[in-house]
Amino acid sequence: MSAFLPAFRRVAFQAPSRFFVCNHCLRQPTRTAPSSRILNATQSRFFVANATGPVNTLAAEATEAAAKASAQAKYVFPKTTSKAVGYWLIGSAVSVFGIVVWGGLTRLTESGLSITEWKPVTGSMPPRSQQDWEAEFELYRASPEYKLLNPHMTVDEFKKIYFMEWSHRLWGRVIGMSFVLPTLYFIARRRVSARMAVNLLGISSLIGFQGFIGWWMVKSGLKDDLFAEGSHPRVSQYRLTAHLGTAFICYSWMLLSGLSVLRARRMAANPQAALDAIKAVSNPVLANFRRTVLGVTALIFVTAMSGALVAGLDAGLIYNEFPKMGVGLTPPASELWDKFYSRREDKSDLWWRNMLENPSTVQMDHRILAVSTFCAILSLFVYSRRGRVGAALPTNAKKGALGLVHLVCMQVALGITTLIYMVPIPLGAAHQAGSLAVLSGALVLAHRLHVPKSTVRALEQKLKHMSPE
Repeated sequence: MSAFLPAFRRVAFQAPSRFFVCNHCLRQPTRTAPSSRILNATQSRFFVANATGPVNTLAAEATEAAAKASAQAKYVFPKTTSKAVGYWLIGSAVSVFGIVVWGGLTRLTESGLSITEWKPVTGSMPPRSQQDWEAEFELYRASPEYKLLNPHMTVDEFKKIYFMEWSHRLWGRVIGMSFVLPTLYFIARRRVSARMAVNLLGISSLIGFQGFIGWWMVKSGLKDDLFAEGSHPRVSQYRLTAHLGTAFICYSWMLLSGLSVLRARRMAANPQAALDAIKAVSNPVLANFRRTVLGVTALIFVTAMSGALVAGLDAGLIYNEFPKMGVGLTPPASELWDKFYSRREDKSDLWWRNMLENPSTVQMDHRILAVSTFCAILSLFVYSRRGRVGAALPTNAKKGALGLVHLVCMQVALGITTLIYMVPIPLGAAHQAGSLAVLSGALVLAHRLHVPKSTVRALEQKLKHMSPE
């Protein structure tokens, strides 16, 4: 006991509690403990290592548990996502919107087949010397497009279409890098929730897949065996539709994710008001209206994809009047269901091949879908203003329905004008942008009518913690 008295006295004067010091030690003369931090830390570790009392054992266990909890906290995702992530997602969606429009310009100027090789890394730089341009032009001269359409093209003329396609591909690379790298950063720094981390990784994968689809599409226009002999060299309308559809999905995913983050942060500032608003949106009276909005959104997407088939087949260059197609509202049945497009002896593929490969039928299908979409949106607007739905629908949803009407009216005007003037480049690009704008309006409306259960639970927990005990 006497051998450890000096150590016990030093620890007793440094610890907040003295219940572990014996009475004999308390009667001993006191000495001022040295102020050295190193010495204090050494003495504390010595005491913990040599103490065997139950209180010291509990203290050691508590310290160890706290250390483990601190280590685990570094690997746990937060319940809410940073507001900066929401703004970044909206900005990324705007960038995708822009590249969709630029891709339409690339197609309308027939520049998409000017680059005949896919070099994801080295292709980021254009040719730098005249010799490099000559080599690139020689590759293009071997393509069907040059042989059939541009046999008299010069190198200077080739540079114009080359830079259109090169800038489109460069923009795609910028979108990929500006999304994938911040995704890894936000996940590593735990700036996003677990659910949002999965969304970001999914979007990143979709962006990479989109680059592959883009080259897969271009490749279809570089081989003679992928389109009919003697026909206009063009990419496959199926692959073009897949490329555009993937871009639309990527844009929609970014937009909805960004809106969800910003809304969740805004609701967290006033949980009680947010829960009241959610209760109003969750009114059973609006159940059918919500399903109708989702149906209209799907119809808009299908109509846009039918427009991609029209673009891939250059079907907008025929029947350039509206509402008639020739002498009637529709072309003759023999033209719509032409046996030329069937590839089977029993003609079992006659109907679907004409719907997807016959320019006349494809244009008629797009017209029917466009008119149906226009009527559906007008009906949705009327539905939002009448009866119990009109009384229960929140103001922001009513504004969303009205905004969707404005967008679809603009799009119909662009579509008819583009058709009548035989698809001029500015109108064609504006019409493609309009399709994505109409889809955006429908997505915003659907977003305002749906709040995830995870957001509701988070608001309830926050309100519970804020309320006094």
